[in-house]
Amino acid sequence: MLIITIKQGKEAAILAGSPWIYQSAIEKVEGRPQEKMKAGATAIVQSSARRFLARAGYSAKSQIAARIWTLREDEPVDHAMMKRRVKAALEKRAPALAQAAPQELVQLIDGDADGLSGLLVHSYGGKDGYLICQFQSGAVDAWKVPIVQALLAGTGCPNVYERCDALMRKGEGLMVKPGALAGDEPPQRLTVSQGGRNIPMDLRTGFEYPR
Repeated sequence: MLIITIKQGKEAAILAGSPWIYQSAIEKVEGRPQEKMKAGATAIVQSSARRFLARAGYSAKSQIAARIWTLREDEPVDHAMMKRRVKAALEKRAPALAQAAPQELVQLIDGDADGLSGLLVHSYGGKDGYLICQFQSGAVDAWKVPIVQALLAGTGCPNVYERCDALMRKGEGLMVKPGALAGDEPPQRLTVSQGGRNIPMDLRTGFEYPR
């Protein structure tokens, strides 16, 4: 596992609850070269005095070098963590999903707010529709399989599509390869209800067609 040492005085932001560690705050990163270059590799974060601070997902190519998973030394970063966090996010937004109109986009996961930094998930059409995911950090991209498994189990929706923001993913050193992660991809044009308006949209890209 990688070990990230934070510059003296830079640990205050972490202890205050900031989920991001910038390259400028890092003194050094220790570990195998191939592990350092793996986007989202799990790392132990320590102070300059070598005191444990956090566990994080490290991405060498990103300006946000690490995204914190936990401040608890006894909490492992594993498949079970991802599934717990997805489940908690879905439970929190279940009332909004239940009340949504069939053509409404409902946000199910909101990145840092749900302990899944860089992950955005929206639902369209409920169980018979589509889940649109954006993996905008190496941290969550490294755990894509258990995250998708948890989404399938927690929503009952069989269709999961990955939308890619090219700028965001390239900045994280990630491939830009949109497509279906499970089931079918959405059709090119659907009607989305937003703020009382019906908008023709391509859910795969977020592009709004002129009406």
